Amino acid sequence: MDTHTQKFKFRLGLFVAGGLTIFILAVFIIGKQKNLFNPVFKLTSTFHNISGLQVGNKIRFSGINVGTVDNISIVNDSTVRINMLIKKDVWQFIKSDCRVSIGSEGIIGDKLIIISQGITDAPLAKDGQKLESNEPVETDAIMKSLLVTAGNAEIITDQLAQIMIKINKGEGTLGRLIQDKKMAENLNKTMVNLKQSTKSIDETMTAAKHNFLFKGYFDNKAKVAAEKKKKREMEMNK
Repeated sequence: MDTHTQKFKFRLGLFVAGGLTIFILAVFIIGKQKNLFNPVFKLTSTFHNISGLQVGNKIRFSGINVGTVDNISIVNDSTVRINMLIKKDVWQFIKSDCRVSIGSEGIIGDKLIIISQGITDAPLAKDGQKLESNEPVETDAIMKSLLVTAGNAEIITDQLAQIMIKINKGEGTLGRLIQDKKMAENLNKTMVNLKQSTKSIDETMTAAKHNFLFKGYFDNKAKVAAEKKKKREMEMNK
């Protein structure tokens, strides 16, 4: 056997050994992610729409990865069943009243299952138990709503711009008030006259209170007001 053949066999052996090592590592890593080597228990839930959830996606409880989606099957035209594999070491925290919802890793990340915390006094979930679900909010519906809102905001902005243009041109009552200095001065004079009239009325009422012809009327009015106030205070103190 020549040296060239020995080198070839040696390299082939290294290649096979390296490939086998990589394969074993891959099986171990994937198996660990899929909980193939960990003791698990099963839970299930149903949704009307799973929003792109896939087999193998993560399951989280209190923000921690605790399992994976094992199977997805269509029950009927309005129901999809999700089978979940959960690590057995977190079984003591999964209550029978926990609820299941579908979330995502970030805004555009992979879908995942989120199990909410249950009530402390609730019994533990049993192996194979069905948990109640919360239906996910569709991203398409959110985007449609945002588009409608943006469209309405654009219309309102355009209308406000048109109003401001008319005001700047002096059109309409507000525009004339702002642009017409004479009208603004007249309005200021009217406000001054109104204040003076109000002051005069106050002075007249003060004088009338001290006039002997009206003094009895105002005293009686003050007396009635005091009695009403006293009555309210007594009712509040009961």
